Amino acid sequence: MSKLRIAVQKSGRLNEDSMRLLKDIGISIDNGKDQLKASAKGFPVEVFYLRNGDIPQYLKDGVVDVAIIGENVLIEKGDGIDFVERLGFSKCKVSIAVPKDSKANSLKDLNGKRIATSYPETVKKFLKAQNIEAQLHKINGSVEIAPNIGLAEGICDIVSSGSTLFKNGLKEIEVLLTSEAVLAVSPKMDSERQAILETIQFRIQSVLKGRQSKYVLLNAPNDKLDAIIKVLPGMKSPTVLPLAEEGWSSVHSVIPKHQFWEVIDELKANGAQGILVCPIEKMVL
Repeated sequence: MSKLRIAVQKSGRLNEDSMRLLKDIGISIDNGKDQLKASAKGFPVEVFYLRNGDIPQYLKDGVVDVAIIGENVLIEKGDGIDFVERLGFSKCKVSIAVPKDSKANSLKDLNGKRIATSYPETVKKFLKAQNIEAQLHKINGSVEIAPNIGLAEGICDIVSSGSTLFKNGLKEIEVLLTSEAVLAVSPKMDSERQAILETIQFRIQSVLKGRQSKYVLLNAPNDKLDAIIKVLPGMKSPTVLPLAEEGWSSVHSVIPKHQFWEVIDELKANGAQGILVCPIEKMVL
């Protein structure tokens, strides 16, 4: 039986989050130190540990079937490669920044200027769409230093927290795109491996839904049940069970993580008591 070949970043934060996701979907990898390829236990998967910038070419050539990769890298180097899932981690922006004391405050102020970047194709397309002409200097790593050494008037690089820009005396003036980790697919993948991928996708979707949700249990007076149930944005409808104390019920439901505090505040205002919130490991619908 064929094995699905999955590429992940060799090291760094994206590697850690990728391996955690694989573990959460039941793919256990026994990877020795500096090992570039490892097989999963009890599942037809091989994991390849590769340099992030090389992964798009491996996908194009069919050397690997799928990859967990930053969308920003796919946009820069993965022309013709599609992704099938957004994974919700390694979120960042690709932004243009200039020194804090620069007179440039918008993209048009860099017309005719020099921009240093690790994303030349992305920047080139963006500038063309905005009718801006600039001279691009391709730099691999330490892009932030370019203005300080007189190489460029601005830079374009990934921005996560913004702390790197701050430390290097830079200010953001334009966001080209937002990015997160995605599950990208080789255009050369065969049908047998496609079937394995569909199983993995189902598992990933279950894990991501769990991460995005909270399980809520609460006690409610029966005369306020209707109002409390209306607050809950559950999957279908909440579970309501009678308590030993007459006139009270226990209500169980699932709420989206991003709405958590707003829902809890409204539940309390409508008479809910003893609210218990639990994380959800996986949610299979």
